[in-house]
Amino acid sequence: MAVKMFLSKTRTSLSLFLCQHSSSPTCHFQPFRVSSISSSFSTNGFWTNNSLQSLRYFSQPILQNNPTNNVNEICRVLSDYRSPHHDIESALNPFSTTISTDLVEQVLKRCKNLGVSAYRFFLWAEKLQNFSHSKDSYDILINILGSNKQFPLLWDFLTEIKEDGVHQLRHENFWNIFRAYARANLPGDAIRAFKRMKEFDLKPGVTDLDNLLFALCKRKLVKPAQEFFDKVKLEFDPSPKTCTILMMGWGDLGASDETRKLFDEMLERGCKMDLVAFNTLLESICRGGKPAEAYKLFREMGSCNLKPDAFTYSIFIHAACEADDIHSAIRVLDRMKRYNLVPKVFTFNTIIKLYVKNEQQDEAYLLLDEMIEGGVNPDVWSYNAILAFHCNRTEVNQALKLISKMEKDSCLPDRHTYNMLLKMLIRVGRFDRAMGVWESMGEKGFFPSASTYAVVVHGFCKKKGRTEDACKFFEMMVDEGIPPYRSTCKLLRDRLLSLGLEEKTQILADKMQRSTSCTIQELSSTMSGEEDIDGGSRKEDEEVQKPMWYAHCESESSDG
Repeated sequence: MAVKMFLSKTRTSLSLFLCQHSSSPTCHFQPFRVSSISSSFSTNGFWTNNSLQSLRYFSQPILQNNPTNNVNEICRVLSDYRSPHHDIESALNPFSTTISTDLVEQVLKRCKNLGVSAYRFFLWAEKLQNFSHSKDSYDILINILGSNKQFPLLWDFLTEIKEDGVHQLRHENFWNIFRAYARANLPGDAIRAFKRMKEFDLKPGVTDLDNLLFALCKRKLVKPAQEFFDKVKLEFDPSPKTCTILMMGWGDLGASDETRKLFDEMLERGCKMDLVAFNTLLESICRGGKPAEAYKLFREMGSCNLKPDAFTYSIFIHAACEADDIHSAIRVLDRMKRYNLVPKVFTFNTIIKLYVKNEQQDEAYLLLDEMIEGGVNPDVWSYNAILAFHCNRTEVNQALKLISKMEKDSCLPDRHTYNMLLKMLIRVGRFDRAMGVWESMGEKGFFPSASTYAVVVHGFCKKKGRTEDACKFFEMMVDEGIPPYRSTCKLLRDRLLSLGLEEKTQILADKMQRSTSCTIQELSSTMSGEEDIDGGSRKEDEEVQKPMWYAHCESESSDG
């Protein structure tokens, strides 16, 4: 962490130096262009020849001989120049001699959340002499554009691929498009994408239909999925899997009557009943609030020549936990042990969450140990559920001991872990411990994002006499090129103004304006007060206030 921060600050300091001596009011510093630095400054006497030689020695391996650093720097450019009106091509040109198919793939994978920038980078690399993209690069970019909801760009890209004839689209590409439209809550567009497969020389089959229905049902878009299935089921030969997907969809909505209807339809068509379909029916009935009916059906499995598996029993564990019935859940778990059936981690986590909810943390710890002894490795959610309990009760020692246990059990903390822990430590005034946790993050390979910085800055802003620390971490975030939340900018600005430190807000705004990140530059108006912003988005506030998906583990009093 310390080395990373030093390199970032070195790069930022150099950027600021160049900006201060640039004729342009807004400087977009391009990393490590030593020749331009030499020509611009050697005549002015700012640096000696030895200084320039040292800089060349420092920068050349990064640009030419170190692919990992090249990936990092290109990703930084894509993040800094994410707006369509930014001149990203000029910023990328210094890297043209280092581009390879492997490097392009790594950059695209790292920048999966930067749809427009990734697309422009792909087109820029495509124009380079003697370079051609790999098959995987095409597939990765299709996924990126879809996941970022850049659908017009996506279809333009697909059309270009067809016209160029360099790359052959595959059925799997359209499965990803179905999922992207479903995530965007656009079922009609997902269905139209299915119909358009023929335009790209791909004949849709039952496997494509299954993937379309699964994508829609997973996002609870079951009604349009069912309606489309009813229209086309005579054109295809639906498999038991097709009906099971729809059954799962209705089951997730608790519509057990619809699930039973599909189940009976399968029997009428003479489809061979399998365990997956039967489990889906049981799960749907339980989610519909009828566990007794599901248990009655469970007892009839033998007559269908079906034997319950671990998932079958897990259905009843989840139903018991939903009903806040920990004793029934444990009875089912004990029954599974007798039959040598082992639940998945997700099922164990459901029981752990219920233990925590009922303030039975000792039993939760025992279940963790039992999981490990049984060969099931707890995941980060297993530990985070218990950690949320300790953080809510401000049990500092227990929380830190749990982090140590995670390390011992070879489970790495995630951003939720650190956000909860840092928030609690700052809230109770254990600043030394908070800084110790912060320093240890880099050693564990975790580097904070905007949400983690926000937790720290917000926490210090709310503690008397710690505004300087809040500023320090805010500046650190800017130095790292991480755009802060608008709500973070506004909170820090309001805190400084309340203390009569208006000059400091302008210093921070100036620092942001000199950043290599265009997004940070644009946010400087919020810090300076030139832009009237009521606050950040609701999502930003939730990142800081409710960092866990099991928000019931944190009371309102922990928002501090």
